[in-house]
Amino acid sequence: MNGKVRLGEFLQTRRSQLLPEDLGIPDYGERRRVPGLRREELASLAGVSVSYYTRLEQGQSLNASPQVLEALARALRLAEAERLHLYDLARSSAQGSDRGRRPVPERVTEAAGQLLEALVHVPAIVTGRRGDVLAWNGLGHALFAGHLDPGSADRPAGRPNMARLVFLDAHTRDLYADWPTKAKAVVGNLRLVAGRHPDDTALHTLVGELSSRSPEFASMWADHRIKACTAATYEMRHPVVGPLTVTQQTLSQGPGPNIVVATTEADSPARTALALLAQISPQGDPAQPGALADTG
Repeated sequence: MNGKVRLGEFLQTRRSQLLPEDLGIPDYGERRRVPGLRREELASLAGVSVSYYTRLEQGQSLNASPQVLEALARALRLAEAERLHLYDLARSSAQGSDRGRRPVPERVTEAAGQLLEALVHVPAIVTGRRGDVLAWNGLGHALFAGHLDPGSADRPAGRPNMARLVFLDAHTRDLYADWPTKAKAVVGNLRLVAGRHPDDTALHTLVGELSSRSPEFASMWADHRIKACTAATYEMRHPVVGPLTVTQQTLSQGPGPNIVVATTEADSPARTALALLAQISPQGDPAQPGALADTG
């Protein structure tokens, strides 16, 4: 799917999610044939002509100015992450596709590897931008994927992928008491990544696979919701140590990998549960062998 189509779909979907009454637009008792705002209503709110907005939504206009994008973001009431996503889509639309370029291999940087080793008492995993697990410490493996081979993160062809686990793995699904919230966060983050890396063929393959195998993913993906997975609190139901509340935080490494950590409140039952999990789980090396090698 090219950038023009992605931008148009995003605008159309977000337009349909706005209720006229929430924006003070009177309906005069008329029956509306489309959900949300009409094109002319959004164009008026953004201060652009209806014909120009229509061309933008239909992918016939490629050079939306920053002023127009800001106006549309305000009219659509986009949050900051959503506004940045709009800019990514517009840039992709203007630049066109470069699908022939081979994706840059992802790797665990030396700094990320050192941090993973230092976090021996905190569950931590290193993920690539698509959610592939590049490495994990012993407690991270035990908390998030204790049912998987701990060495699976070392095999480029068979690395676990967090999006696949959340949507297609029964064990991971059962880990989250509020699975829909976790699932929406995963999809929202993948949407952000897709906007930033429109020519990532591996990401397109992943989205296609999840869309075909999970109707829930397909529905959430079509919703165009955007969410930066920086920090969120989840109730987890671990099969070994029982329920625990953790805050999952993503420590970004810039253009490199991310480190996802799970923290708990001091003196809480969750902290006790993690301590128990650390005692009964084989820790081995904090970072699995081969964690600093390139990935395919």
